[in-house]
Amino acid sequence: MASATEDRPAAPPAPADEIATSVPPPRIEPTRHSAFDSPEADVVLVSRDLVRFRMHSFTLKTTSGWFCSLFTLPRPSPSSTAEAEGRDRRPALTPSIADPETIHLDEDSSTLELLFYMISGLPIQPLMSFDTVDALLFASEKYDMPGPTSLVRIAVLTPPLADQPLRLYAAASRCGWTEEAKVASQRTLAMDLWQDEHWEMLAKVDVRFALALLKLHRSRREGLRKKLDEHPFVNATPLSYCSRCRRQTDHYAWRELKHRIVAEVDTRPLGDTILDVGLTEWPEAKACWEAKCPYTDCAILQYDKTETMRLIKECIDELPKTT
Repeated sequence: MASATEDRPAAPPAPADEIATSVPPPRIEPTRHSAFDSPEADVVLVSRDLVRFRMHSFTLKTTSGWFCSLFTLPRPSPSSTAEAEGRDRRPALTPSIADPETIHLDEDSSTLELLFYMISGLPIQPLMSFDTVDALLFASEKYDMPGPTSLVRIAVLTPPLADQPLRLYAAASRCGWTEEAKVASQRTLAMDLWQDEHWEMLAKVDVRFALALLKLHRSRREGLRKKLDEHPFVNATPLSYCSRCRRQTDHYAWRELKHRIVAEVDTRPLGDTILDVGLTEWPEAKACWEAKCPYTDCAILQYDKTETMRLIKECIDELPKTT
């Protein structure tokens, strides 16, 4: 019978990767930002990606409501003894050059860099992306910095940001910029909002403003439809008469052109393609301008092309243009 003290095989050594994981990773020190590394600054702000910005507390207090509160409000004391003695408040945070306060922020370095350039009065490059704009606006709102917000408000109306009207409308509606929202809504008239590519961005717009934009697009379609059924255009009744011989005729060509115009303004509410191309090159337009009275002893052209095009342009120009 084997003895209880019989030698047993030794356990295999732990894998090398397990040994490696037991060693704590090396600490990553924040890198310094060259434009914000003054030895006279008394506050150190560290970004999410560990870039260190050394800033003057005076600049932060005078440009940010959030930092002003941080540096002026008294702080709770962690000492229970102090509370018992009635001294439950420590003095406000008072940074110094010799012992700068370090504060870690949630934003990345590219966002904070632009933000600090703006509040420090330093030049910035033109904003090229609405992703950058959104990050700046959220940070400006978070830290209560009206200065950067006002600079962004000016920048969004310049290229290339102005070429993205739906994102401009979303930003303007979120920030309460009435005039910018109107400008953006007018520029969306060249877009078909019902296309799938626009729905993701439209879903990010506050529901009231999104509905107002959809209403604008729809009102242009319905408004033009109504105008084309009124005088001086041929009305929609089935009984129509030739303007010369006064005999009954069918304005089929005009009805087809009218339907094509309404369909076009539904997909492009601006209506520019109707005037620039449609009324001269569409098959429905050509058939309309060539339509004659069906009676051979009359055979007059039923529609005045020049006058009809002028009236259609007037109708389009009278449609609402902004929310």
